Parts: sequence; structure tokens; C-alpha cells
Amino acid sequence: MDTDAHHRQAKFVSSFEELMAEPFTGFRNAACWKRDLRGDFKEIVSKLKLRDKITEISPQELMALQLSEAGQAAKDVILSDLKLLSDAGATPIINLLKCYERDTEFDFISTDVYSFHIDRSPVGMETFLCTYHGASSEIVRNDQADKKILIPEVREKLKQLYTGIDDGFEEFLTENFFDLHYEAKAGAEILNLGTGHLWKLAVDHPQQSSLSCIHRAPDENGALRLLLIC
Repeated sequence: MDTDAHHRQAKFVSSFEELMAEPFTGFRNAACWKRDLRGDFKEIVSKLKLRDKITEISPQELMALQLSEAGQAAKDVILSDLKLLSDAGATPIINLLKCYERDTEFDFISTDVYSFHIDRSPVGMETFLCTYHGASSEIVRNDQADKKILIPEVREKLKQLYTGIDDGFEEFLTENFFDLHYEAKAGAEILNLGTGHLWKLAVDHPQQSSLSCIHRAPDENGALRLLLIC
């Protein structure tokens, strides 16, 4: 891994306050509060009930769990993270996740979260993410990925799919979220976000001064994930 290159993309900080204050500019589009969390997050996962492929876990549900001392320590971390982000004006949620829906409609392009993609918003915001248990998300540098709609063979197939007026093609790509997805280049260095660290990723919005952070969900390999996202 080109550590220096990834440090140009991601800034590593040692506190929540530094994470919130860290600006995005140019190729710098990710920030990470690195942490070595204590506690038994696996115990929490084992005591939660998966009600669907993705289950939102409320703070009340977490607080009601009967846990060991290590499990209690893990729960306190999650509740603290929720409060920190909520107090900062974000809207974090905790998900217990088996898998996301897969997009299998076309064999030449995918628009699910397992595909490298950027997030888009009409207002200024960032994506926050922390995996407490299970497989972790990944990011790739912008110079090591190609926008899928600009890959000639993909673009040609999308044109064949499009049936509207000639000057509506770009709008068609946006409306169907094709323009948000990327293909990692051969040999691209993928950065795994790891467990326990709280990440802030740049989102595509009108006030954003940096490139948007290209990321994807991991293959869960049949195991449950416990994560914070907003």
C-alpha cells in the first residue's frame, strides 16, 4: 500500500473534535478518528434481534440489553458515539446488518452499495461511518478509479438502454444513479476502514470543495455487521 498517498486522501486524528473540524479540500476527502475500542461488541450482536436484512437498532433497545462488563463497555461506546454526533447536528443510526440488496438488473453496471460509489446530497453534509463488528467498508483514491458512465463500453450499453430524447441522456444517467458509481482501476490500492474507527467521508454537494470520497460496502461473508452510519 502507498501509505503516503493514502495519507494525502485521509487525515487521521485523535479526537472527535478534531474529526469534526477537519476540512476537506482537493484530494483530501476522508478523515478518521483512530481508536482502539475496548469492550465486547460481538456480545451485543449476539443479543440483538435481526428483524430483516437490515435492522435499525434504537438507543432504547441497546440500553435494555443485559450484558457482561465487557459488553456494557461496548454499549457505552456506541451510545457515546450516538450522542456526540447527535449533539453535533448529525442524525446517526445503528444498523445490525445481514446484507444489503443487490442490484442484478444489468450485467454491465451495478448501482448497489457493494459497487464503488459516492454519496450525493442537495445540502452540505458528510457521511459518518463506524463498523463496530464484522466486515468493514473500503475506500479508493479518486485517481485510482474510473467513473463507470465514462468507460466507453459501459456508456455505449447505457445509450442502448436509453429510449428518450437525445438531450435527455445525461439526466437519465443522474436519475438512475448511474453517474455515482465507479470502477477501481487494475492494481488500485483499496483502503479498508477497519473496525472501531469513526470515519468522515466527503459527499458530493453544492458547497463541497473537495473530490467526493469513493467507497463501498464489504462482502459480509455470511456474518452480521454492527455499524453506525449517518
